[in-house]
Amino acid sequence: MLYPLKFKPLLKERIWGGSVLADKKGKAAGRIDLTKKYGESWDISCVKGNISKVASGMLKGNDLEELIEVYMGDLVGEKIFEESGLEFPLLIKTLDCNDVLSVQVHPDDELAAERHNSLGKTEMWYITSCEDGAAIYIGFNRDDLTREEYLDAVSSGRLTELLNRVEVKAGDAFFIPAGMVHALGKGVQVVEIQQTSDVTYRIYDWDRVDDAGQPRELHTALAVDAIDFSLGVKDSLCDYTPENNKSVKITSCKYFTTNMLKVDGEVVKNYASLDSFVIFMCIGGEAEIDADGSVEKLSDGDVVLLPAEFNEVEIKGSATLLEVYIEPTTK
Repeated sequence: MLYPLKFKPLLKERIWGGSVLADKKGKAAGRIDLTKKYGESWDISCVKGNISKVASGMLKGNDLEELIEVYMGDLVGEKIFEESGLEFPLLIKTLDCNDVLSVQVHPDDELAAERHNSLGKTEMWYITSCEDGAAIYIGFNRDDLTREEYLDAVSSGRLTELLNRVEVKAGDAFFIPAGMVHALGKGVQVVEIQQTSDVTYRIYDWDRVDDAGQPRELHTALAVDAIDFSLGVKDSLCDYTPENNKSVKITSCKYFTTNMLKVDGEVVKNYASLDSFVIFMCIGGEAEIDADGSVEKLSDGDVVLLPAEFNEVEIKGSATLLEVYIEPTTK
């Protein structure tokens, strides 16, 4: 029998990571090395070699691919199973950016399939917290930038002069379609929702080196054909106004829909017509989810997968949740 599922976080060491994830997710992740800098927690993943395992309940220890093989549409939704098979279509992450990330771009589905036999990567960011003055980089600061000008800037070390820098605050959200050049800045903690893909083209890494004094690999030649030079902040910034006990859309595309759901007391959600799993990500407060008598508690940082077979769920408490699913009209 299915129930609301929590998975064991997969913590990833990154050159730009910090200590936040070890403190926040370390206990749930299991044995970790506290001397390492963890930049990412893969909270729900079906990436090969990094498949999430159930953390509790009678399905504890089963991985996500095994669950899909057994429960199929009851877990993910009938149409999603038809289209995605055993691969869960979304990768859910939490990021701690103790330093600026590389400037990068992701290919779209067509290019990723041709080059890597993979899905492309369209994603979104929700800023959970940040330092004063923290910023991210989204697209270019010129609408008329040409491919030739971009290549000249890369070869001459002037790429950063072309990047659009945006100061951020907690609660800001950004849609990052495949083809958009981007980078997260120092002092930012982020929830990331994306297609199940680990294909990234690194364009510039701020001239830093690893512990062995070596720079990380760049992918400038691969990246240029993946860039959509028409994309900018206007295509990225998400405008929304939260309301108590109501799902408010932050962003939606054919790959995912993300809503803000502020729970104050009690709210009942009906998903009978959705034909999709629902992911709840708690970004503040505490709540509990009751799905036909199966209850799962949520606190800050927790991520729960509600199987598609549940038509209705009751949520009680005082919490801010991100509600993620795939809409039937956009599949």
